[in-house]
Amino acid sequence: MSAPLIGVTTRNARSELYQIDVIQTPRPYSEALVRAGAIPVLIPLNLPPDRLQELLARLDGVVFTGGGDIETGRFGGVPHDKIYDVDPERDEIEIQLVQQVAEGGMPFLGICRGLQIVNVAFGGSLYTHIPDQLPGALQHSNFPGHPWDYLAHPVQVGEGSRLAEILGEPIVQVNSLHHQGIKELAIALRATASAPDGLIEAVELPDHPFAVCVQWHPECLPDDPRMQNLFRSLVSASQVS
Repeated sequence: MSAPLIGVTTRNARSELYQIDVIQTPRPYSEALVRAGAIPVLIPLNLPPDRLQELLARLDGVVFTGGGDIETGRFGGVPHDKIYDVDPERDEIEIQLVQQVAEGGMPFLGICRGLQIVNVAFGGSLYTHIPDQLPGALQHSNFPGHPWDYLAHPVQVGEGSRLAEILGEPIVQVNSLHHQGIKELAIALRATASAPDGLIEAVELPDHPFAVCVQWHPECLPDDPRMQNLFRSLVSASQVS
């Protein structure tokens, strides 16, 4: 059986050393997919729509990665001075990708920003800075004060969800590296996990072969078999003969 090709979303950046623009993504995503038996394929941000569709037709699944904030105008967000690293080009391409994989039934996994872009693509909204907008909020942004694998808080996983099946436990400890999160859940999505302060920590797209999104970073928890099972489950759903 062939290893599935899993697309991995990327970000625009600038190499100050070489003074050149680059398209990149953090290594842990690729490492998690390789461990799970997939072949990662980076999805560049400079593809015109027809070439993006052509690339997507050759993929078996997609991972929507973390990164900077989504442009507030896309979801009627409240401006805030903590908003950072907004990239309209990335937003546009990822929203197109979300719509296409949802319509086409292609398996996908959203991580951190990936959860947020899926919610926005389906018409939901975000807190633009959780500490100032969610009363009683936990500390959700734990970097640089803690390492990426620091387990910041528990999440309660909803019974009967795909996520519950994957993780195998009703409560799991997760890392937390975000300052934005879901405010209004898109009607098309189902919330499947939450933090003690009520923030939605995972969503799924009902009646889709595999559409799971989490607010934490499982790729940075390689020693936790429950978290790595997220990638194994994606790969299994994306498997081709």
